[in-house]
Amino acid sequence: MSEILLKMVGVSKSFGENTVLKDINLNIKAGEIVGLVGENGAGKSTLMKIIFGMSIINETGGYNGEMFFDGKKVNFKSSFDALNAGIGMVHQEFSLIPGFKASENIVLNRETLKKSYLKDIFGERISRVDENSNDERAKKAISHLGIDLSVDTKISDMPVAHMQFTEIAREIERENTKLLVLDEPTAVLTEKEAEILLKTMKRLSQEGIAIIFITHRLEEIMNVSDRVIVLRDGIMMNELETSKTDVNEITELMIGRKMSQESSVQKKSEKTEEILKINNLWVDMPGEKVKNVNLSIKKGEIIGLGGMAGQGKVGIANGIMGLFEAGGEILYKGKKLGLNNPKEPLENGLYFVSEDRKEVGLILDETIDLNIAYPSICIKNEFLKKKYLGIFNSLDMDSVEKNSNKYIEKLEIKCMGGKQRVGELSGGNQQKVCLAKAFTISPDILFVSEPTRGIDIGAKKIVLETLREYNQKENMTIILTSSELEELRSICDRIAIVNEGEIAGILPPEASLLEFGKMMVGIKGGSDE
Repeated sequence: MSEILLKMVGVSKSFGENTVLKDINLNIKAGEIVGLVGENGAGKSTLMKIIFGMSIINETGGYNGEMFFDGKKVNFKSSFDALNAGIGMVHQEFSLIPGFKASENIVLNRETLKKSYLKDIFGERISRVDENSNDERAKKAISHLGIDLSVDTKISDMPVAHMQFTEIAREIERENTKLLVLDEPTAVLTEKEAEILLKTMKRLSQEGIAIIFITHRLEEIMNVSDRVIVLRDGIMMNELETSKTDVNEITELMIGRKMSQESSVQKKSEKTEEILKINNLWVDMPGEKVKNVNLSIKKGEIIGLGGMAGQGKVGIANGIMGLFEAGGEILYKGKKLGLNNPKEPLENGLYFVSEDRKEVGLILDETIDLNIAYPSICIKNEFLKKKYLGIFNSLDMDSVEKNSNKYIEKLEIKCMGGKQRVGELSGGNQQKVCLAKAFTISPDILFVSEPTRGIDIGAKKIVLETLREYNQKENMTIILTSSELEELRSICDRIAIVNEGEIAGILPPEASLLEFGKMMVGIKGGSDE
């Protein structure tokens, strides 16, 4: 691996007066796997946008410094330039067409066309897609991943993990791919699925494809990468050989302080008063269907919903909050709560932080200030002041800004201020804005789905501690859905494991990993309550 494929010399980038990258110098060799780590807002996303030629870089004045790819000086004006040069990228937020099959997404814009004599007369417009050939190409790309994924499955019918594999298959299928950028590719995968992906990455590197691997799961970096590049506040703190470092050193470089070694699992107090009763709940959510969930939730507890991807854990909150068709019975404080009407749970003191922050959680073109305040304005008529003798209401922008500043400081949201558009933030900081909305409205019951997905170690600690704080100080009942078992064990009073659309069992956080593992694969046990 001696050939330098990507070289960056003195690369810097500013957005207005905010400098997000400062004098980055790095080399990536052909066939090398390089881990890129850093807290949210450290500059990882901006660096990748430069490498992948994303339009926002040129639209905001370009960057300083030089970039060389495959021996040539480059300054990509668009992602198409980067793709043509041989750079592929799998983004943290999916870019798939929901109504298309897996095969159609994998070969999109590169479809094999049927031969036709009429094409010579009438041109390309008369060409027809060769579906059989495209299916075979897609199957070949999927075979590299070592998973069972049908090319005929529509994206809208897939679990999230299969969407991720489809994205990766699309990039693998490009014949000229020399460098593959993977942005948090394992964030939505189970441990077993992530293991398959890591093996695929190693196989691709052996075939000569270089990989930039962005993840907050440092154990994965240690398992698969040759080198680790650490960014902090836009500065390249160090470049380490993976074999000569460890998780603690990387973490300390990332956050600028030593990590405590305290035990993550603590025995939780027992709650007794029932606040929510779920009877025979079914939810028709593609890829996360719920079949028959029965669960009693206690007032003031933090209860976790865990399990493998695609087994239904994500569907429970989405169904109760009216985002997907659902049936069964929900009793809230002893009274029946209507389903299939998002307004009803919101008006009754239930709130939801969705796993899909871009589509459900945020208004990307609006400011941080207003994103945080909107639910409280619409549901509770807060942040309003009377005008014209009390006849009309208007927004109290001073109050909105004061509240926003509180959570920017409390959750350490890295931004240029409350007037910045949410769409300009990194994914992890967008997630913090979603949580700030929930804490502002202060519901009786808070559903939180994948709250730390794509968030670095330091930010994860802040988010979990803030959830615990609101639970304890305001007696807020929290129903936490997560793919990370250790996260659930660190904060929950009880953990319900969902398997095949049902509750396989409920365990205390201090139960053994073996007990949790058995439930996840369908061996029932634990308490019914």
